[in-house]
Formats: sequence, C-alpha cells, structure tokens
Amino acid sequence: METRALLEIIRPHNCLLAGLVGVLGALVAYEGVPPIDRLLIVFLVVFLGCAGGNTVNDYFDYEIDMINRPNRPLPRGALSRRLALYYSLLLYALGLSFAYFLGFKAFIFAFSAYTLTFIYAWKLKPLPFVGNVAVALLTGATPIYGALGVGRIGLAGYLAICAFLVNVAREIMKDIEDVEGDKRLGARTLPIVSSPKKAAEIASLFGFLTVLASLLPIRAGIGLGYLPMILVDGMILKASIDMLKEPRPEVAGRAQRALKLATFIAVVSFLFGAITKGVGI
Repeated sequence: METRALLEIIRPHNCLLAGLVGVLGALVAYEGVPPIDRLLIVFLVVFLGCAGGNTVNDYFDYEIDMINRPNRPLPRGALSRRLALYYSLLLYALGLSFAYFLGFKAFIFAFSAYTLTFIYAWKLKPLPFVGNVAVALLTGATPIYGALGVGRIGLAGYLAICAFLVNVAREIMKDIEDVEGDKRLGARTLPIVSSPKKAAEIASLFGFLTVLASLLPIRAGIGLGYLPMILVDGMILKASIDMLKEPRPEVAGRAQRALKLATFIAVVSFLFGAITKGVGI
C-alpha cells in the first residue's frame, strides 16, 4: 500500500474547493463573518463528505477507471478495493460526528447528502442524466449546508441555484469526454444513449440557464463585489458555444475544466457581492 494513495484517492483539491464553497455559502448567507468555530465545522463536514464520496466512487468505478484513469490508486494497485471501502466509511463517520455539533437540521442534511453520494456511486452514476443531476444537486447543496450552519439562507440560495445549473452542464461535458471508455464498459451515459451532439446541446442549455440565473442576485440587491460574475458568465458562454460547435471529447474536456474554474470565481463573486450588499451594481 502506498501511504500517499490515501490522500490521493480523496482528490484533496476537489475536497478543499468543496469545503471552501461550504464556508463561502455560510459567509454569503450571514453577510458578514459568523463564529469561526462554525465555519471550521462546516468546512470539515463538507471536506470529509466529499472525501468519502470520492473514495467510494473509485471503489465502484474500479473497472471503468482501469480504462479511463489507470493511474488512479485502485487501478494501479496502490490500495485494495476493500480498504478503499472501509476508508470511505470512516471519512463519512468523521464528517457526521462534526455535523452533530451544528444542530439536528444540519446533521440530517449532512446525513442525506452523504447517503446520496454513496447511492450515486453505487447505482445512479451510470444512468443517463439522472447521475448528472444527482451530482449537481450535491454541489448545489454545499452552499445551502453552509447557510444552515449559520442559521440563515440569504444570498446562498442564489449561489445554490447557479451551482446546480452549471454542474449539470459540467457533468454532461465530463460524460462526453469519457464516452469511449464508458462505451467499452457498457455504461449508459447521456452521450451514449442519445449522441454526443444531443448531450452537448443539453449541456449548453444548462450553461445558458446558469448565465440567466446569475442575474437574479442583482434584483436581490447584491453589491458591487459581484461584478467579476461578468467574467464567469463569459467563460460559461464560451464553453457552451464551443460544445455546440464541436461536441467532441477533447473539446468537452477543455469546456468542463473551464466551468470548474468559473465556479470558483463565481463563489468568490458571491462572497464579495454579499459583503458589499447595499452598494448597488
């Protein structure tokens, strides 16, 4: 066993980003700085849930990763599948133990989200579109969880809507990127059961809907700090148009990575917009 594989399998950069989105959700909802201990707990619950989900996903995706991602810890033999399963359950348990300290509602929300990550990896991921929506729901739930952690919703609701829509687009693009390996293993993702072109059209639709949804916080009085969202909308539009023009795996790979960067910039824009609320755009 490679010890570093225990860190690698959770994909820490993804978990870190998810944890920060949870914290930003709390900050956006609070429109200020809530108690630091609650922010830390929100971060840990989201980070550990993401880590458990990524690990159990690799457990169930072993055969697919042998083709699509042979350098991941399980396909290359750095960890056993059994150990990966037990490790994911440990991460879930740690996350829920922290969630307990945020109250009953936050605990139940975390438990439900953790359960969905497991069911997604186990049963939902191969289903066309259903798996994409499940992942997007989890992403949209992250800022809402942060808001629950501080007892408010506020602008975090708009952040959750945008996060959901853009991640439906990104998940479909990822399926287009992986279409060859998925075909060989009999997966029934959206670009396989329809076509890459049709899947690209649906992904682009959700990209365009994200841009429209990003205008909603302006009516809610979000502040000048939200202006970087103009850049985000431009990135999403470009990725969506690129997919419509060339619905090929390599284009989908570039587009989904662009949406991932756009998501990071967007949550920062929401944060600055919440802090400057009252200073209208």
